Amino acid sequence: MAIYHLRATMISRSQGRSATAASAYRVAERIEDRRTGLVFDYAARGGVDHTEILAPDHAPDWVRDRSELWNRVEESETRKNSQVAREVRVALPDELTHAQRLDLVREFVRGQFVERGMVADIALHAPGRAGDERNHHAHILLTTREVDADGFTTKNRDWNAVEVLEGWREAWARDSN
Repeated sequence: MAIYHLRATMISRSQGRSATAASAYRVAERIEDRRTGLVFDYAARGGVDHTEILAPDHAPDWVRDRSELWNRVEESETRKNSQVAREVRVALPDELTHAQRLDLVREFVRGQFVERGMVADIALHAPGRAGDERNHHAHILLTTREVDADGFTTKNRDWNAVEVLEGWREAWARDSN
């Protein structure tokens, strides 16, 4: 039986967070933050079934390089309390195969985020060793700025509207069930 879970949160410097650290952890990779000089190395972390970056067709090639993408996100923000990224976490139906879960996430991300102009860094996670063995889930890290052929443009504050979040929730409830 499928279940519904979607949680959206902001990655904000005011909380001491960074987009580079958030991405490195979720995808289990090593990323150096050029702005701070810190290295976030989670390459030894397990439980990540799949990672992928989805972007609008017109986006420059560098957005598909995870380290470059999130470093440019960090560099595009100048305020000490900037919101640098948004994370959407969704529960994935255990009844589906890995390939079906991946297709479900890809289609949802393309339709709800990429078509709006966001770049999405997705990570599908397997259930942990302890706890519920049906806890398949995905982390979707999103840019807060639209991207065009030259790079990031202005922040799109429309993406912060309650109606937009409600639309994402409705779409995920429909798609996942």
